[in-house]
Formats: sequence, C-alpha cells, structure tokens
Amino acid sequence: GLKKDRPALVVGFAAETDDVEAHAAAKLVRKGCDWIVANDVSPATGIMGGGENAVTLISAAGADIRASLPADQRRDGFRLEPMQRAIVPTGLRVAVPQGYEVQIRPRSGLALKHGISLPNTPGTIDSDYRGPLGVLLINFGSKPYVIAHGERIAQMVVAPVARAGFAEVAALDSTGRGSGGFGSTGRG
Repeated sequence: GLKKDRPALVVGFAAETDDVEAHAAAKLVRKGCDWIVANDVSPATGIMGGGENAVTLISAAGADIRASLPADQRRDGFRLEPMQRAIVPTGLRVAVPQGYEVQIRPRSGLALKHGISLPNTPGTIDSDYRGPLGVLLINFGSKPYVIAHGERIAQMVVAPVARAGFAEVAALDSTGRGSGGFGSTGRG
C-alpha cells in the first residue's frame, strides 16, 4: 500500500526488454507511482551492457535526456547542420498523470557552447500522449554539430498544469502597465 508520508509526486523508472508500454504500465500500478519513465533496453538498442543509458535522473529540477540513435547512426553520430531542425529519438515513453505535463528544455551548456537548443522551448508532453519521446533540436550555431549516441541533449521537468476557464468580456480592467508590451517596463 501507499505510505501516509508519501511525497506528492512519485516518479518510477522501468527498464524493459520487451512490450515496453504494457510492462511499464503494470509497474506503475504495482509500485504505486504517479509517473514512470519507461526505457527500452532490449538488445537491439545497444543500451544494456553499454557505457550509457537513455536517461539520467539528477537531483536538480530536471532529468537529463540522452539521444538514443538508430543503429546505423550510433558509430558516427547524427550531424545537425547550422539552422537545421531535427527530432532526435530518446528511446523513452512516459505515462504522465492527469494534472501534470512534462516540459522538455534545452541544456544550457549545449546552447552556450554550440548553439544547440529547442525551437519550441519548452516542449510539452501532454498527459494523454503515449508515443515515443523525441526531442526537437535546432542548431543556432555557425558550425555543424555531431550528436553522439547516449549524449545528453535536453532536460525533462515535471510540472503541474493549472486548468483555466476563459470568458469573453466587453472590456478589461485597468492596470498601471496598460497595453505596454515588449520593453515597456525597462531596458530589457
């Protein structure tokens, strides 16, 4: 059973060799987790017995997400040209409970040193999505960048979602800022 002093959100990890979704869903129930990160570690992925895994949980706000390249790209990596966008596979699937989302964010070091970012940052994984997790990357740098198999390419952050209701009104209330936008409250 669930403990009385259980944290508000419990995230589990499932390393599976076959039928990834079904086995991860069973672990979700059996372990009493709110979330589970499922990782395909079947022999074809090259992850089991290798020097890396597809996800590394860290003690900071996010979990590092690693590239899980197709077998034909693992030796030489995937080349991302300047201004090119590409979805890089991770080998992960997640089951997100209602009321939460997963945000995919860029890694600051990749952005600073190489110009590698996400064009839609943060990317959102909705609670009803069950497909494979891919990270949409863009190379804002001036040189091609080669993504290695197992390289940390993004961060995953769990966040609650506030549901809002919208209503059409004839006018809005006044504020000190008013309609001033982009740069109206200072230098930057």
